[in-house]
Amino acid sequence: MDDWITSHDRVRAQRHAEGWMFLLEAARDMRTTGAVAPSGTALARALTAPVDASARWPLTVLEAGAGTGAVTRVLIPRLPPGSRLDVVEANPRFADRLRHRFRTDPRPAAAHRVDVVEGLIEHLETGRRYDVIVSGLPLTNFGPRRVEAIMDRYLELLRPGGTLTYFGYLGTRRARVLFSSRAEARRHRDVEEVLAGYRRRYATGCRTVWANLPPARVWRLERPGVPGPVRVVDGAVARAGR
Repeated sequence: MDDWITSHDRVRAQRHAEGWMFLLEAARDMRTTGAVAPSGTALARALTAPVDASARWPLTVLEAGAGTGAVTRVLIPRLPPGSRLDVVEANPRFADRLRHRFRTDPRPAAAHRVDVVEGLIEHLETGRRYDVIVSGLPLTNFGPRRVEAIMDRYLELLRPGGTLTYFGYLGTRRARVLFSSRAEARRHRDVEEVLAGYRRRYATGCRTVWANLPPARVWRLERPGVPGPVRVVDGAVARAGR
């Protein structure tokens, strides 16, 4: 039985069940779940695109904030044989679901080394460094100090020249201003300023994913270590400086 690559009807049933689970977890704690539905396929493909660019050799990949596995499902088939995937998920119910999938479907584990770690990414202790990190964390739901700790940890875990992708939903800042308290709007603004600082230093690409609910923007950051990255912003290409 394959929970990851299945028939069309099975995929629809699986995603329906995941959607309800995601909604229940969002109702339980919106701060850590961050959305009311799993990431769509188009967003998952944009987040995992750096894997394709390095698909000629085995990779060491980290996925943080995997949720019900919507991005993981797209990520696993794109990994070159012999790759290693570490999945970090703070929600214990999501983590249990992911472990169950890997236990009941041995094929991903046979082609790759896969581990699911329950906990916070900023507390992850590992001697490994990663070629690609895919972040599904709801960064704009956290405080600015925690976002800074998460981003610093991502950069520590990347190899020189390694790539980090993360996303944010479009229009969230305006929504917070209109519908939230002043303190909440200020917190969101402070987080955006923290993220903008990392983008100024490390961003090499940005893509808007309109085919997602809600639409999202995916950022690609690179740890310094290789010269002359190319900056791509919604189709515009320019050489990025260091």
